[in-house]
Amino acid sequence: MKLGKYSIGIGDRFGHQGQAQLKALLDGRQLGVELTPVWNKSNREHQIIGTQPEAVREEADESVRALAYKGLYFVDADHITLETVNPFLTSSDFFTLDVAGYIGKQAKAKQVDKARAILRELGTEIDIPGINNRIILDEAFVDGFLKNYLFAIHAASELYKYILKHKGASDFVSEVSMDEVENPQSPRELLLILVLLADLKVPVQTIAPKFSGRFNKGVDYVGDIDQFCEEFESDLMVIKYAIEKFGLPEDLKLSVHSGSDKFSIYPVMGELIRKHDAGIHIKTAGTTWLEEVIGLSLGDQDSIQMIKDMYKEAYARQEELCGPYADVIDIDAGKLPHEIDDWTGDQIAQALRHIPNNLSYNSSMRQLFHVAYKLAAERGSEYLDALKKHKVIIANQVKENLFDRHLKRLF
Repeated sequence: MKLGKYSIGIGDRFGHQGQAQLKALLDGRQLGVELTPVWNKSNREHQIIGTQPEAVREEADESVRALAYKGLYFVDADHITLETVNPFLTSSDFFTLDVAGYIGKQAKAKQVDKARAILRELGTEIDIPGINNRIILDEAFVDGFLKNYLFAIHAASELYKYILKHKGASDFVSEVSMDEVENPQSPRELLLILVLLADLKVPVQTIAPKFSGRFNKGVDYVGDIDQFCEEFESDLMVIKYAIEKFGLPEDLKLSVHSGSDKFSIYPVMGELIRKHDAGIHIKTAGTTWLEEVIGLSLGDQDSIQMIKDMYKEAYARQEELCGPYADVIDIDAGKLPHEIDDWTGDQIAQALRHIPNNLSYNSSMRQLFHVAYKLAAERGSEYLDALKKHKVIIANQVKENLFDRHLKRLF
């Protein structure tokens, strides 16, 4: 299946904001941009909230019908592995093959020997148009690469073939994700990953490497922007080269995970994809839950009190809530208010809304709420009823956030 040049991962924890997000993408046409929506929700999120993958398909289909949307759209089995893929096979047509957990594991000796022979055919130096320095593939680097990545590459192949067996090649888009690891992949590592995926007949259409810097959940990029710019552009050139030389799909593009709210690098990415006429896939789903919290903070006394109670509970359960997200959050405990009982709803919204130059904005508080959606799930119908009651104001927050603060900056 063809994904489209520009695509964006949307969705929400509780399945109520599909139309608001799709409206934001339709507004994106004002910028001259056609964006393919990809509704996504991970296995972990389904388990925490108690939903099934079919619910995401239902939300996507209903949003499309309600807005009479005529373009492409997809439903992503986000961050799945061979152990978790089965429940997603029927309802999904986009699969994020998450093999980060296999990096560093050792492949079989025969696999290593075959891969080394393939990479040896590339030579020891490669000139890639658009990259100033040659790609050097000395023996020590190749050996280290194979030790670190080959097992994960074969895991991606095994998972792709399993999905292929159940769905057929024409019925899904495949993404390979290696981003949730400690160390970033360099452009030359990305090149070799693509070479070996091509050899294993994995027609990867988007690839999500780990970039330099911090891609924390729901807040801005932290790192050297010039370094990111150089790395991102080199990755674009590697992908273009790999498509031409190794027969990968012509629509292969970079995917940026935890891509929401990375405001300082959106202009960089936008400039570079236009410069090189490249596509991009960017995942933004997590920011939607925060806009729900902001919308409820602007609701009535009951909804404001619920948010205050949730914050009190989140503050007390920080270790539990933050544990699964430890690699993608940086919370300064000293900047978290002990309690917000005397805050107005507007004060809560100001602290949580991602406007960096607003003196009331509190990135630590925003990150804590980002990982606290479990607390909303525990409230069950109380939370869902509040979403319905304050549907209009929440939808306005969701749409404004996605269009004004995300799409405008990127495109």
